[in-house]
Amino acid sequence: MSSITVTMLRTKIHQGVLTKTRLNYVGSISIDQDLIEAVGLFPYEKVQVVNSNNGDRLETYVIPAAAGSGAIELNGAAARNGVAGDRLIIMSYAQMSIAEAKTHQPKVAILDQRNQIVEIFLYDHLLAEQAERPALI
Repeated sequence: MSSITVTMLRTKIHQGVLTKTRLNYVGSISIDQDLIEAVGLFPYEKVQVVNSNNGDRLETYVIPAAAGSGAIELNGAAARNGVAGDRLIIMSYAQMSIAEAKTHQPKVAILDQRNQIVEIFLYDHLLAEQAERPALI
């Protein structure tokens, strides 16, 4: 039995709108509790944040913002990586065995301009459905 593991995308919040930055804060990214629950993130979980507007990438951890608020806020030093209105992609990853990775399907939430969920889906391994999905802006 192999002990090799791979790091796989676990969850993704796609095209969230940065609602606020708070430089004088202890740090992290605040995300609406409803979004956290919808994709299965955990408070204090490590995430990678990609800013689609400027290309910045950073790693931080999740803290819940008020449910239903639509908040996605960069706090502390992370606040230097965006301005309100920027589009963000927020991703978490998990270590798994090769066997688990072969059937793993990451959970993805597509958001609108108000950070409301437009669609939630699981990535298909063959990505056939994704190839036909229109570009999101």
